[in-house]
Amino acid sequence: MRLALENIREDDVQTRWSTAAWPGAPSDPFPTDPPWSGGSLFTDVREATVAVPAERLWSTLIGIGGERGWYSYPLLWKVRGLLDRLLGGVGLRRGRRDREALYVGDALDFWRVEEVEPGRLLRLRAEMRLPGLAWLEWQLEPVDVDRTRFVQRALYAPHGLLGHAYWWAVAPFHAFIFGSMVRNIADAAVAAAPQ
Repeated sequence: MRLALENIREDDVQTRWSTAAWPGAPSDPFPTDPPWSGGSLFTDVREATVAVPAERLWSTLIGIGGERGWYSYPLLWKVRGLLDRLLGGVGLRRGRRDREALYVGDALDFWRVEEVEPGRLLRLRAEMRLPGLAWLEWQLEPVDVDRTRFVQRALYAPHGLLGHAYWWAVAPFHAFIFGSMVRNIADAAVAAAPQ
């Protein structure tokens, strides 16, 4: 037990059950599918220009989830994790494999890392119990050497009427959760930047 806990502290865990792939159909829609390809795709987009270089913002963003949390309303995230567990999902118990890095396929709480382009894009796919498919992604684009355009998109492809009802039921919370998430990630990156 002592050895296992030491390995976790040193991020030297060879494998975990939470790194197993989550089955998904090849026909699932992707956030990049054009609107005419069929089905509904709801989006919540937040954007900011952050007064730090893209590398600094990326190093803050890549630490999201696990023990560090989601940069907005920790209680609401815990409630969502508990609801997911009650519905038979994984909840927030998986945390993250590595405190400093994310790789495609990594489990991240009730998300799975779907795409990583270092310094530019991080996309997570929801593995929580939902009546649809959901993604959360961030894009970074340098404006100049000291400023970065920071875009956060939440995407949701509902399944049936229940999926549509779910989106409209949680949409009012997005202003709080997703709006503060962009601000808090940006503020954390600015605070961590060398003066």
